Amino acid sequence: MGNAEHTAHDHSHDHGHAHHHEESWVSKYIFSQDHKMISKQFLITAIVMGVIAVMLSLFFRLQLGWPGEKFQILNFFLGDKWAPDGLLDKNAYLAMVTIHGTIMVFFVLTGGLSGTFANLLIPLQVGARDMASGFLNMLSYWFFLLSSIIMVASLFVEGGAASGGWTIYPPLSALPQAMPGSGTGMTLWLISMVFFIASSLLGGLNYIVTIINLRTKGMKMTRLPLTMWALFVTAILGVLSFPVLVSAAVLLLMDRSFGTAFYLSDIFIQGEALDVTGGSPLLFQHLFWFLGHPEVYIVLLPALGISSEVISTNSRKPIFGYKAMVGSILAIGFLSFIVWGHHMYITGMNPFLGSVFVFTTLLIAIPSAVKAFNYITTLYQGNIRFTPAMLFSIGLVSTFVTGGLTGIILADSALDVNVHDTYFVVAHFHIVMGMSAIFGMLAGIYHWFPKMYGRMMNTKLGYVHFWFTLVCGFGVFFPMHFVGMAGAPRRYYDYSEFPFLDWVMDLNPIISGFAIVGGAAQLLFLFNFFHSMKYGQVATQNPWGSNTLEWTTPVKHIHGNWPGAIPEVHRWAYDYSNPDHEEDFVPQVVPLKPGEHAH
Repeated sequence: MGNAEHTAHDHSHDHGHAHHHEESWVSKYIFSQDHKMISKQFLITAIVMGVIAVMLSLFFRLQLGWPGEKFQILNFFLGDKWAPDGLLDKNAYLAMVTIHGTIMVFFVLTGGLSGTFANLLIPLQVGARDMASGFLNMLSYWFFLLSSIIMVASLFVEGGAASGGWTIYPPLSALPQAMPGSGTGMTLWLISMVFFIASSLLGGLNYIVTIINLRTKGMKMTRLPLTMWALFVTAILGVLSFPVLVSAAVLLLMDRSFGTAFYLSDIFIQGEALDVTGGSPLLFQHLFWFLGHPEVYIVLLPALGISSEVISTNSRKPIFGYKAMVGSILAIGFLSFIVWGHHMYITGMNPFLGSVFVFTTLLIAIPSAVKAFNYITTLYQGNIRFTPAMLFSIGLVSTFVTGGLTGIILADSALDVNVHDTYFVVAHFHIVMGMSAIFGMLAGIYHWFPKMYGRMMNTKLGYVHFWFTLVCGFGVFFPMHFVGMAGAPRRYYDYSEFPFLDWVMDLNPIISGFAIVGGAAQLLFLFNFFHSMKYGQVATQNPWGSNTLEWTTPVKHIHGNWPGAIPEVHRWAYDYSNPDHEEDFVPQVVPLKPGEHAH
């Protein structure tokens, strides 16, 4: 972008925001078009949704850990219909498993992670006054909020929320009469997802356009922080893959309400043949997983980008292999579109086609390993500061490697057949995707909290929160690998009915115990977050000694980010411990010395 365009861009903002000092509460907090406020809206909404999802998981873990026991807390929260005398209803159990998965994957890890950090960081780190379109950005949040409300409301309808698992496979999801959770709750699930995808598309297009068109002078693509590359590729993945889920959802709604048979084949219900046939439930699986696998990286890439920034800043070292890291992000983005078939090895897939998906799935381990090795090499001999954000970033490297190893087993069709749809799969994706993405999100919150709220979070509480979360996370999901290898299928209500799984019953109370302690530990985080917002220590402009552009903006937020001209960029984002400079960090806005070469 030329200087003249930049100047025009600046002036249009200066004129447009001259009167912003008398903003009303409604225009500032509700109809805000300021990317910083919208990022906070996404974050708070995601935290509320996360609390709901964690509570649902604790409710069904009580049932799994101690089947047949009565817990009055269940009756208190769920009432006599879903937990009579404190005993969890079977249909309520399935609904909780479904909504827990849906909220965590889409509303917390996708909306919460990308929505929060793409909005907060993209204009600040590329040097822009705001997003390309503030209005579309505001709409993106409003669709997200509406989608969240509809999803939570589905828990309260007659018959209960959607109960087909978070993947909502037909025919359970296509036949309203199949089970109680196939009725209104399922329709609301589908409507909620359409709004959610509209939000993701509006946001994603905005992020892409902002990164391409609104970079400040000197901010070449090769000088972008790795967070920007991660969010950029994530947005592209979302724009290309989410529409496929819309089509899957629309066809499903037509099967449910208008008598079509896209996903319905020869089905008998209570002895009577269904009068619409000719479709295939496998078509839904293809459409769902064509989104579902890029979705894994839509969740993971922002977390990896955040940890790149945090690890480099707190190691006081340049990130190792910047170009390799960018290449691995691009490779992961490309490969994520050609691996979806590994979710379908047991659907009767042609073995040759299966072998193709085995190859592409194993291939994606290479760029993932590049990232892991680069993090470890950046940490090696670094002058490490163990901030809570740093601990969560190092924790992410641990969970990413641990979960990735079991991914190699699931990538192999011959091995996957044995553990498909067992607890082994649950363990794998909760560690590699769930824990890694949550750790990345928490690292980002601890690291950029001073930028968002102008105050610091309590470090000691952050340490306690990290260790409880790490230990309990592995305590919950590591034993599940053994439960899965023993043959325990996922989503069963009560395993005590299967004698061959008796020994699994000994592990389930341990898993549930870790889950309860880990859930309680998140209360520490919630207290730290909301208390620090008002009473935390006031932050300095650049508390971590970081190089990226967002730390050159004033602590007090202004609409337009920089009070004067947008700073010009002269160097890359990772000039830490540069021997040519006395300070151990050199911000991107510092001009090169005579004779100094740009990295």
